[in-house]
Amino acid sequence: MIRSVVKGSGSALPKRVVSNEELAKTVDTSDEWIRERTGITQRYIAGEGETTSTLATAAARAALADAGIEPGAVDLIVLATATPDRTFPATATLVQDALGCDGAAAFDVAAVCSGFLYALATADSMIRTGMAKCALVIGAETFSRILDWEDRATCVLFGDGAGAVVLSAQETAEDGPGVLATRLHAAGEHGDMLYVDGGPSTTGTVGKVRMMGREVFRHAVVNLAEVLQEVLAATGYSAADIDWVVPHQANRRILDATAKKLGLPMDKIVVTVDRHANTSAASVPLAFDVARRDGRLKAGDLVMLEAMGGGFTWGASLIRL
Repeated sequence: MIRSVVKGSGSALPKRVVSNEELAKTVDTSDEWIRERTGITQRYIAGEGETTSTLATAAARAALADAGIEPGAVDLIVLATATPDRTFPATATLVQDALGCDGAAAFDVAAVCSGFLYALATADSMIRTGMAKCALVIGAETFSRILDWEDRATCVLFGDGAGAVVLSAQETAEDGPGVLATRLHAAGEHGDMLYVDGGPSTTGTVGKVRMMGREVFRHAVVNLAEVLQEVLAATGYSAADIDWVVPHQANRRILDATAKKLGLPMDKIVVTVDRHANTSAASVPLAFDVARRDGRLKAGDLVMLEAMGGGFTWGASLIRL
C-alpha cells in the first residue's frame, strides 16, 4: 500500500524570549499565577522582520535538510496558520517562492490550533490518491500580532513559532511506517468561545483574540479523548500500544486531564508548553520536532498527534515512524 511517510522534521522560533517575569512588568499578572494555571514559563515573540512566512520557511528548510530532500522534489506545500502574512496570496506561496519549490501546489489551511492536523490530513489524502509524491506540511504562527496585551486571560497563553514535516509517498507493508489514520471534527455552534473579533469581510480589521477559557477547557478534554479513541478504533490499536502522544500545547492542565482520561502516563506525553506556550497551528509540529531531535521519537514508534482549537475544530492522527 502507498502511505505518507514522515521523512524529516524541522522547527523555527523567533529570537526574542519573553519570560513570565518580563510579561508581569506590563500586564496585571505574575509568574506564579501563569505557572499554576497553564504550566507556561516563557514564550517566543516575533520581532521586526520575523513573520509567519519567514518562520515557516526556516522550519521547512530544516525539515528538508533533515529528510535529505532538495526543494525541487517537493510538489505540494500545505501551510496551516491563523496569522497569514497577508489576506492573500496564501502564505504557502511565499514559502514556495523562498524555498524554490518551482511548480509545487501551495495553499493555506485555516483551522487555528487544529490547523496542522487538518493540513496533515489534506496532504496525506493527496499523496494516497497520487496527486502528490512529496509534501511539506507546515504549521506557523505569529499569534502575538493578534493578542490584546491588556487581556491577561489570553495574552499570557500564546507565543510564536513554526514547525514542519516532510511527507513522502512510499510503498509499505501493513505494519510499516506512515500515516495510519486521521479523524477530524468541527462544531461551529461554539465559535463564540474562542475567536478573533475582526476580519476582512466584517470589520475590515485584523481583530484580537477573545476566549472563554473555562468552556474551552471543558470541551477540549472531552473532544480530544473521544477523537483519540476514534483513531485507535480505526486502526485496531489500544492506548497501551501508543509509544508517544504529541498534543497541541495549549495548557498543561488540558494535557494532564486528557492523559488521565485515556489512562496514559504523563511520561508518554511530549510537553513543550512550558517553553513555547500555545503556538496554535505550530504547536504540534514544534513539539514533534523537539522530541525527534532529542531522541525520544524513534523509527518504529507509534505516535499519536492531537489538537483542538477555535471553531471549534479538533482532530487526531496516528503515525508509525
